[in-house]
Amino acid sequence: MLSKDIFSIRLKKIRKAAGEQQKDLADAVQMAQTQISAIENGKQGTSFDKLAAICIHYNVSADYLLGLIDEPRPLNDEKKEGVL
Repeated sequence: MLSKDIFSIRLKKIRKAAGEQQKDLADAVQMAQTQISAIENGKQGTSFDKLAAICIHYNVSADYLLGLIDEPRPLNDEKKEGVL
């Protein structure tokens, strides 16, 4: 089931696992920290472009963030600075 709640929980989880603050993520994907906060609190969604940027930043599939799969999968097998 797709849900802003799942997305917000998983985004916060991977951000914290990466040891980042909301401001760090905001800077990495060219958003305001207040937007990251609103997304993580389930008050706001995001665009496809920003979703893609988040996936690239953390090297995680959108399927996981969107709740389509339960285990995070990397976008690629290369070692990146993502949490996977």
